[in-house]
Amino acid sequence: MFSLEELFCRVDDFCQAFEPQWERQLLGNGLQRRKRSRSLCLSEIMTILIGFHQSCYRNFKTYYQEWVLCHFQADFPGLVSYGRFVEWMPSALLPLCAYVRSCFGVCRGISFMDSTSLKVCHNRRISQHKVFNNLAARGKTSVDWFFGFKLHLVVNDQGELLNFVLTPGNTDDRTPVPKLLQQLFGKVFADKGYISQKLAKQLLESVGVQLITKLKRNMKNRLMPLADRLLLRKRAIIETIIDQLKNISQIEHSRHRSPVNCLVNIVCGLIAYCHQPKKPSIALDHNLLPSP
Repeated sequence: MFSLEELFCRVDDFCQAFEPQWERQLLGNGLQRRKRSRSLCLSEIMTILIGFHQSCYRNFKTYYQEWVLCHFQADFPGLVSYGRFVEWMPSALLPLCAYVRSCFGVCRGISFMDSTSLKVCHNRRISQHKVFNNLAARGKTSVDWFFGFKLHLVVNDQGELLNFVLTPGNTDDRTPVPKLLQQLFGKVFADKGYISQKLAKQLLESVGVQLITKLKRNMKNRLMPLADRLLLRKRAIIETIIDQLKNISQIEHSRHRSPVNCLVNIVCGLIAYCHQPKKPSIALDHNLLPSP
């Protein structure tokens, strides 16, 4: 993980380039509003938010009150109360979304795709849940039903994120695939939930991506190159990444009281994973990788 200073330097370098362009775009679209001065700049807010997902804390309120306010006073002289900081969090969502894209890896011709559920409440509380009303939905995984969202991910063989899409929990895994893979090339390996001849043909013709999946038991067997068959076995890499996102970067919990802050939490967790110095990866012969 980056130290606090390294993380702030990276975020601040991004903000110095991003903020002027963002303000010009808002002004050109007539959306510029009064900008009130704050004791914390945008890069400091983003650094604190990302730092939570690199810490051992599992609750942001506890992290802010017991760690940030006690140990970061010298680093962030303009620290405010927890309530005030939570009010500022939504303003960091768009810059965080732009920053996470700058942290994406490079497509190397071999990619892995999967989705995971993000529960926003326990199943017994679905009828009483109001925070994500008309946003989240009931969906089904191979394990159980859930209420929340689906996070669709695609990664390369080095475990680096290439793209992600967030959808309601009842969205078919195949629906966001064209958007997810629109800037990639080569071969993408996925599980049986992505089987679709129509989708595979569409991706090959429009994007130039070959979608490779396992066969279901009731499907006829087909010839497959040995290299593709071996790479299908390596698809567990993305399942390991999802496990780290949930249990280390903490992108999933049921304590959200704001949809916008939920998105901030998810994006910051993805950024924290991108900053991991050691990611799950597989060893590939670079000479066998397809060219763009």
